[in-house]
Amino acid sequence: MRTHSVRTWKSAEHLPREDQLAWKIARVAADPVAVEAEVADMIINRIIDNAAVAAASLARRPVASARSQAMAHPFSPGATVFGMTTDQRVSPEWAAWANGVAVRELDFHDTFLAADYSHPADNIPPVLAVAQHTGLSGADLIRGLAAAYEIQVNLVRGICLHEHKIDHIAHLGPSAAAGIGTLLNLPVETIYQAVQQALHTTTTTRQSRKGEISSWKAYAPAFAGKMAIEAVDRVMRGEGAPSPAWEGEDGFIAYLLSGPSAVYHVPLPEHSEPKRAILDTYTKEHSAEYQSQALIDLARRMAPKIGDLAAIESIVIHTSHHTHYVIGTGAGDPQKMDPKASRETLDHSIMYIFAVALEDGRWHHVDSYSPERASRPSTVALWHKISTTEDPEWTRRYHAHEPNEKAFGGRVVVTLRDGRVVEDELALADAHPNGARPFKRPDYIRKFMELSEGVVAPTEQQRFLEVAHSLQELKPEGLFGLNLSVNPDQLGNHRPSGIFDFTSNGRTP
Repeated sequence: MRTHSVRTWKSAEHLPREDQLAWKIARVAADPVAVEAEVADMIINRIIDNAAVAAASLARRPVASARSQAMAHPFSPGATVFGMTTDQRVSPEWAAWANGVAVRELDFHDTFLAADYSHPADNIPPVLAVAQHTGLSGADLIRGLAAAYEIQVNLVRGICLHEHKIDHIAHLGPSAAAGIGTLLNLPVETIYQAVQQALHTTTTTRQSRKGEISSWKAYAPAFAGKMAIEAVDRVMRGEGAPSPAWEGEDGFIAYLLSGPSAVYHVPLPEHSEPKRAILDTYTKEHSAEYQSQALIDLARRMAPKIGDLAAIESIVIHTSHHTHYVIGTGAGDPQKMDPKASRETLDHSIMYIFAVALEDGRWHHVDSYSPERASRPSTVALWHKISTTEDPEWTRRYHAHEPNEKAFGGRVVVTLRDGRVVEDELALADAHPNGARPFKRPDYIRKFMELSEGVVAPTEQQRFLEVAHSLQELKPEGLFGLNLSVNPDQLGNHRPSGIFDFTSNGRTP
């Protein structure tokens, strides 16, 4: 790996293309280095993981809305949409849109946290959609996804967006564009322009994850994937991008990040160096924001030691800056303490999550968020006794580079009314690669079977898993098998309609 210094350059200065971050990203994407076997295996794991969480979300309104928008754009050869039959295909950018929302709706797939946040499997829907539409193979898809993961993970290592209230999809747009460039074997020049267009069009604010969090939290990554496909398409037609996107005098660093004097340090693989970044990422065992994963496991461990939860006086979670200010009381969001808050908001309230995990001894992607569950009097009382505080040591460990130092959990101090104190800590979720029970292929399959049970027919479950397992050998037509078809009654009762539903005869039923 080589670390690249990235700063603002004045327009009067000459910054050669070869020295621009977008060009360096493009060179990595265009490098035809072989994908290592363990990387290819992990890509298969994440394709299975994405399908699992998509299956569990198919009947939810935001997913139904995105799917109905996509189905209004049929196309041939096109790409598949989760829930629909394989021969019902739509334009690839709309497939990426619908599938991206389905994958993201439950906040239940993979994650990478460093200088910023990310869910790198958000790259899979756009890269897969383009691979299906353009008639590429499973091996091609693996190459494209290895590159997309590599770029996103390393942007997340080097550039912090959230401190400037920029949403993390500003790293996803460029990574998806780069992955598509790898997939299509595009030249460096084309990928360079597409990466910059994608950055320019996917830079949005973090209000999507603040205050009253709406369904846009699921839509935002799908939007980035859709924009990445459109950016690559435009550039392939000869169009350019604002350049240099990161380093320009009026560009990303100068006016949206830390300003003209700031220097960022972004690591990227050297020429011919394998793309292994996906191996540094981790998936979720629980359907909740990643920084809550270890704390859910810790709550389950602490509950028997505490005993009567009604006897609790207070609970203080000592944790990292990120956890305290994003999902803790440091965010200053009253919505995080509101029993009537949206699912998306409760997902970003560690106070709520810890209370429910203490009471139930488990976490469920539906039951744990139901309005009835959130308004239970005992839960509300316990929830409102919980606060977070930043501990510099946990912040240091959150940013640590050494695997044995890295931590996303915290220390919990429970004070009981009789003065007794129960205290425990957990650095990593059990499912983390360095946790107590790291996720392996059987765990991904178990998660898929559990989340798709009752939604996807058993024969379809097995068919999908067989296709996913044979990804490296799949011929072009075989990629269409990376879809889940379900009976229409599993798609929910939502029939949202909008502009795309109008025809020459007026609005369709």
